Amino acid sequence: MDHRAPNPRADRLKALALELAVFAGHLVLYPSGMVTERHRPPPGPDTSPRTAGTAPDAPDTRDNGQVSPGTRDNGGISADSGPRPVVLLHGFVDNRSVFVVLRRALARAGRGRDRVESLAYSPLTCDLRTAAELLARQVTELLARSGHTEVDLVGHSLGGLIARYYVQRLGGDTRVRTLVMLGTPHAGTTFGSLADAHPLVRQMRPGSEVLRELALPAPGCRTRFVSLWSDLDEVMVPVETARLDHPDLVVRNVRVGGIGHLALPVHPSVAAEVLRALADGEADPATEPGTGTGAGTPDGASDATPDEDASAA
Repeated sequence: MDHRAPNPRADRLKALALELAVFAGHLVLYPSGMVTERHRPPPGPDTSPRTAGTAPDAPDTRDNGQVSPGTRDNGGISADSGPRPVVLLHGFVDNRSVFVVLRRALARAGRGRDRVESLAYSPLTCDLRTAAELLARQVTELLARSGHTEVDLVGHSLGGLIARYYVQRLGGDTRVRTLVMLGTPHAGTTFGSLADAHPLVRQMRPGSEVLRELALPAPGCRTRFVSLWSDLDEVMVPVETARLDHPDLVVRNVRVGGIGHLALPVHPSVAAEVLRALADGEADPATEPGTGTGAGTPDGASDATPDEDASAA
């Protein structure tokens, strides 16, 4: 057992070294993330032969072209068999290459290339609500291609806010089982004041119009939220801004120690927490909205449950 006393300075230096290494590696991978991702349909739930001349039932798309929850396909077999598809959302001025390590972890857990795709919103996007609308269209198309009725979302930094906006403000909670957010500025961040010229940065500031919208009541929201935040996240100022506190949402906040902002999508301990969150979503699909686990309670009292801790060792 290690009885060494905590050394905050050493921890910060270690986290900084990791951030620099991740940044260097990401510069190498960044061009690969600019290539358009080809979307392949996930394997069907059951392709066994049926009665001759019987065609598969098409997913019910009467709700504005969106696959309705509870749709049954393939001769009455639920179209939801097998792991749900996952959509990854990168952060500000980033691209899908940031998730190369997480994709491998997802593949080892049974969510291979045919079950994972990224939202490729433009770096020229000036309003995260526009990106959220793009996400809504992509989820609709993904559900139609795969035959599933729900997806999971994983967002890093700004990507987490885009996903939240889709879930809370655009009705995405009917199609998203679990949303996992990594280093997302739920209450806004004051980091990088010189970048305020960009509209997306201004939307991530405390008190912005978008953050006020996300703080509005969201009764009956069906999606489960998991927010991972780090005590050494240099982009989240203050670091607690990456905790999600909302009385109407089912939330689990997880503190990951000793990891900087850039390292969150590539660190093994974070990947393990993401897999755990998605697995929990498989095992507990009927969580009651409004319980506010880790964020609030039905009567609106916040911080009723302490944050969980995940080791970054």
